[in-house]
Amino acid sequence: MGMQDFRELLTGRRDGAKPIVIDPAPSNSPPASPDRAADADVDAYIKIKSRLHLQILERVDLASLESMTELQLRREISTQVDWLLNENPAPINDAERRMLVRDIQNEMLGLGPLELLMADPSVSDILVNSYKQIYVERHGRLELTKVRFTDDQHLLRIIDKIVSRVGRRIDESSPMVDARLPDGSRVNAVIPPIALDGPTVSIRRFAVIPLKMQDLVKVHRSLTNEMATFLQGLAKAKVNMIISGGTGSGKTTLLNILSGTIPESERIVTIEDAAELQLQQPHVIRLETRPSNIEGKGEVNQRSLMRNALRMRPDRILMGEIRGAEAVDMLQAMNTGHEGSMTTIHANNPRDAMSRLENMVSMAGLNLPHKAMRQQITSAISVVIQANRLTDGQRKITSIQEITGMEGDVVTMQEIFAYQQTGVDARGKSIGHFMATGLRPKIADKLRNAGIDLPDALFDSSLRYE
Repeated sequence: MGMQDFRELLTGRRDGAKPIVIDPAPSNSPPASPDRAADADVDAYIKIKSRLHLQILERVDLASLESMTELQLRREISTQVDWLLNENPAPINDAERRMLVRDIQNEMLGLGPLELLMADPSVSDILVNSYKQIYVERHGRLELTKVRFTDDQHLLRIIDKIVSRVGRRIDESSPMVDARLPDGSRVNAVIPPIALDGPTVSIRRFAVIPLKMQDLVKVHRSLTNEMATFLQGLAKAKVNMIISGGTGSGKTTLLNILSGTIPESERIVTIEDAAELQLQQPHVIRLETRPSNIEGKGEVNQRSLMRNALRMRPDRILMGEIRGAEAVDMLQAMNTGHEGSMTTIHANNPRDAMSRLENMVSMAGLNLPHKAMRQQITSAISVVIQANRLTDGQRKITSIQEITGMEGDVVTMQEIFAYQQTGVDARGKSIGHFMATGLRPKIADKLRNAGIDLPDALFDSSLRYE
């Protein structure tokens, strides 16, 4: 890290940004009105913190700080704040002093006000609608927080800090960006003139401890033991699968869990727009797309990565999500010896997923007849897993369907497992049950040949699971 890079780490890339405001401490003076008192407290807090921030940057030796660890830097910032407050006392108590130290540390070394939200393990999504309106998702429900930035420039500075760390940019000529944080969390940012009400940021949190299948079964109750046994058997038997669902329905989480059943002896290549998969196997090659540079050149899309992945001798290919013409390359890979490959797609149900796949194949410009495209799909994909997010925030595997072939020009499918919602209780929580349809999948023979014998009781339609 060079001196200029280190200075940008401490100060941000944009000039003129003010410090953050996070639940400022109340003033001891009697207020004329609650609103005015709150505004006065905020202003006073901002002035003190801004002054301390600038004074620290003037006093510290950047060359010596460059060799320090983050923990040492935080201690140095705390020491500097104490010295400055002793030299120029401010009317604050010990709690307010600790708050100033924490906020200045977060401002200089982290993501400002977002650091407190990132430290909360119950937060799965952080949604910054504007500098003064930040929502989080906890347990599937959105909540408005009291955390806020000072102004648009402050929010822009944090966005710059995020995207510059991964070699990407955001400005008026390129006002949208996808990036990721050091912990793997996925970030999307949009700034004016595209965002009419100011910069916005959406952060999809990255699980520190990856979920296991039993977490979905016992804790989140997203599926049953029987469904989990079936899905894990499919993954072990190298059955091509596609996970369908809406935004935030748990598609990538399920893909990551299923990938954990892949034997360590296999070579896996992952392809993603923003790296999210947390594979634990030792033989994994991770590929990530790259946007074009400021001259409009140098873009590397998923289709290019897919074609290159085929030259890397993969046993399996995992694509984070198919969105366009790369669908045809993924289908061809599944049809040419890369069995057990998996991907996700945005769709409301398995039948819609087939229609979307067909549309994506047509984007490749191959001018294939509809029947030929559907034959490619049916020969490549054996199982479609539907993940849905219910109205109360619960995430459920609502359908597991097997693609059985074609009848004329129509792709035929049969449902193996399903979730049926029967209503909602007094608290608004969805009520329903999981069930098997009673149909034994045709793919069971392939599973048996792979040493995976599924008992008939697994598909007993008389059983219901809450």
